[in-house]
Amino acid sequence: MTAPTTAPAEAQHTNAHVDPAAQVADAGFVPVQTRSERPRSFEPADFGAPTGREVNWKHTPVAQLTALLTDEPGDDGAVAIDLAAAEAFLVSEEGAYGQFFRPEDLPSALAWKHAQRGMHLRIAADDEVAEPIVVRFDGASADRRAFGQVLIEAMPNSRATVVLDHHGSAQYAQNVEIVVRDGASLTVVSLQRWADDAVHSAAHQARVDASATLKHFVISFGGGVVRVNPNVELAGAGSEGYLYGLSYADAGQHLESQVYLHHKGPHTVGDVLYKGALQGQGARSVWIGDVLIGAGATGTDSYEANRNLVLTEGARADSIPNLEIETGDILGAGHASATGRFDDEQLFYLQARGITEDEARRLVVLGFLTDIVQRLGIPSLEAELLEAIEAELATVNA
Repeated sequence: MTAPTTAPAEAQHTNAHVDPAAQVADAGFVPVQTRSERPRSFEPADFGAPTGREVNWKHTPVAQLTALLTDEPGDDGAVAIDLAAAEAFLVSEEGAYGQFFRPEDLPSALAWKHAQRGMHLRIAADDEVAEPIVVRFDGASADRRAFGQVLIEAMPNSRATVVLDHHGSAQYAQNVEIVVRDGASLTVVSLQRWADDAVHSAAHQARVDASATLKHFVISFGGGVVRVNPNVELAGAGSEGYLYGLSYADAGQHLESQVYLHHKGPHTVGDVLYKGALQGQGARSVWIGDVLIGAGATGTDSYEANRNLVLTEGARADSIPNLEIETGDILGAGHASATGRFDDEQLFYLQARGITEDEARRLVVLGFLTDIVQRLGIPSLEAELLEAIEAELATVNA
């Protein structure tokens, strides 16, 4: 465990030349610069309470997460879990947790400490599960706090989709550990449909082994503050990771994802694409994307992008892509970010063909967001999400 770092005190003003590098060296530490350098620990005390100045907290409304930053047990029954569709895949091996997972922040360390590790889903080797395995979470009240721990394990050459569907109200810190064994193909969908007063902080960490594939979705429509941070390591040769996200922030909502994709094995493929729409006063989205192509990740092909569509005044999207490359022997790597309003040319094109302005705007937003929805490959869920987008758009045009 590397102790969390703090910023050096500001130097007193003098006329002498100041060497920042020498100051850092004299202070005896190097500030955290990249995602890969962040401290990890199972002990909450190793992190300390965030102030909002830390690199991984400076875009988060820390004050609204106070309940999830306090080292006290959660409330029994604060979040009910419906495992009816997942019973056939439940196992009771407590010792399997922590194969890859290491908390990166205080809520995750507290969830590790206080959560009951009872939900371990395993897809057996060579098993192909046709229907999605849906686990539903229902929060009882916004003034109740809960901690959760989930382990999803896809054994060699298995095929499955797991959906974590969140509803109701609660203050909920959750850890999701994902292990994709050799040759397996796993899709994990984290769906946030909380009530407007819910607070949800989740850490998803995954390891993908040789010739295995993980598709990971973060889809956030509900909740007052939702912070879902996926961390995926492409550990095995020929492994693939596809990280997709969709958010729709209304007035007063804060929807955030800090994404980390680590290419560790050779000949890995990574694709990160998050899209968001925002409307209303105080609507806020935050996306921070970090990709690390390690020294051993020769032959890697990787790309990350974030796109945001601001629909009204008073909304704000923060988008920060980062890329580290430690080897020159790669097929390709890149990143992109764009945030803006409606494309006037698209609107003009549609209106010139007799479509009203409101309908033209609706079609543009649907076309923008449907790209992510259609990647799910779950027709019933795709239909639900398109209905939800339509309902959100109706409030803009009302």
